[in-house]
Amino acid sequence: MTSGYQAYQSNSVFTATPEQLVVMLYDGALRFGRRALGAWASGDKPGATQAVGRVTAIVHELNATLDMEKGGEIAENLRSIYTFLSGYLIESVTQQDPVKLRRAMDLLMELREAFSQAAKTSAAAA
Repeated sequence: MTSGYQAYQSNSVFTATPEQLVVMLYDGALRFGRRALGAWASGDKPGATQAVGRVTAIVHELNATLDMEKGGEIAENLRSIYTFLSGYLIESVTQQDPVKLRRAMDLLMELREAFSQAAKTSAAAA
C-alpha cells in the first residue's frame, strides 16, 4: 500500500513537464548532497559515500538525457559541466573532502535555479 505522500510524488512525476522533471532531479541531487554532508559531519563515512553516489547517479542521469542534436551548444556545455561534476564528486569521496561536495552542490544549485526559471518561462508561454 502506498502512502499519500508516495502517491503525490508519483503523480507529480507523471504530470511534470520535461523542465520540471529536470528541476526535480536537481532537487534530489541537492537533497542527497545535504544527506552526505550530514553524514560526514557525524563521522558516517559509509553513509556519506552512499549519498554522494546517489548525487553522482543523478548527475549521470542528467547527462544521459541531454539531446545533443536539439540542444546544440547549450547541451554541449551542460555535458562538459556534468562530466566535470561527476569527476569532482568522485574526488570528494576518494579524498573524503566535504568541501568539494559543497562546491559541486553550489554549481548544482545554480543550474537548478536556471532550469527552474526556464520551466516558469516555458509554462507562462504555454
